[in-house]
Amino acid sequence: MTLELKGVSKIVEGQVHIHPTDLTLENGTMNVLLGPTSSGKTSIMRLMAGLDVPTAGQVIWHGEDVTGMRVQDRKVAMVYQQFINYPSMSVYDNIASPMRLLGVDKAEIDRRVREAAELMQLAPMLDRKPLELSGGQQQRCALARALVKNAGLVLLDEPLANLDYKLREELRVEIPKIFEESGSIFVYATTEPEEALLLGGNTATLWEGRVTQFGPTPAVYRQPVDATTARVFSDPPMNFLQISKTGSKIMFGDGQSARAVGKLAELSDGRYTAGFRPNHLEIGKHTDDAMEFKTTLSVTELTGSETFIHLDHHGERWVGVIHGVNDLTIDAPLSVWLDPRHVYVFSETGDLVAPAAYAVAA
Repeated sequence: MTLELKGVSKIVEGQVHIHPTDLTLENGTMNVLLGPTSSGKTSIMRLMAGLDVPTAGQVIWHGEDVTGMRVQDRKVAMVYQQFINYPSMSVYDNIASPMRLLGVDKAEIDRRVREAAELMQLAPMLDRKPLELSGGQQQRCALARALVKNAGLVLLDEPLANLDYKLREELRVEIPKIFEESGSIFVYATTEPEEALLLGGNTATLWEGRVTQFGPTPAVYRQPVDATTARVFSDPPMNFLQISKTGSKIMFGDGQSARAVGKLAELSDGRYTAGFRPNHLEIGKHTDDAMEFKTTLSVTELTGSETFIHLDHHGERWVGVIHGVNDLTIDAPLSVWLDPRHVYVFSETGDLVAPAAYAVAA
């Protein structure tokens, strides 16, 4: 059984929020909606849930057209980043509320509430009111309420953003397992590529109201169909460089060139856009074929185990992620190196021409 979006679009006051979209989600799967703020993640979720009606297209649930069906009449659970609880009810009653509406047996309600509370580390707080909890605890209460509902469609809109790091990492592992075992369709919206990779399953990348690619998460990450998808599925965003291939040489920058090797050697002569992720830039030549780029260092950011370096390469702004703490001079020339195996090649219009060799081999 599936949830299908068939040509679904949404236009509000003449502004396109969602371009015509086809998407099929299977039962028992986890599906990540990945994109920056205002890319359309919440809008698509609201169409899936029935909170909004599409301007065109159909929403098919288990083979039935539910496009005009109210959210109250669908078996849907939704959790937002901005947690929503009933302030006058205890934590116990908040979690139990959807089951009481469904007429679930009292003993079964108690079992499910306590099981969910244990998972969310809320067991000692069941008698408290939501306003007596921290922000993270209130979000866990909302998550627990979604857990016990046994909904066929579970929509989580950046639900872990307000939680502390340790609990967020634990729930990223545990929550998908629970929903997948229940046979539900699990849809999780995030702005973070790393979170999509940790969650696994399938990923749909979104950009300005369009789904640019959908498929198994590792495949979308390793072989993006275009430069837009590659930009979305990289944090910091993928760096780009205009290049031209002539014979056995790759020309780039201000008269710089390198020998075309590997996938680059297979390109037809012409102009292309090269793309490479920030973590693949290196200080120092670590492979014989590595290409050197002469840049100017603009800013450094130390995170402890890594150094983010912001570079100016002949007017192009790049970011590199270098392991360790590096003592570098701002506004000074800096040579960085890139292994050709890490280079994606796109056409001038942005379509993928050749994936990076390392990604194909993975």
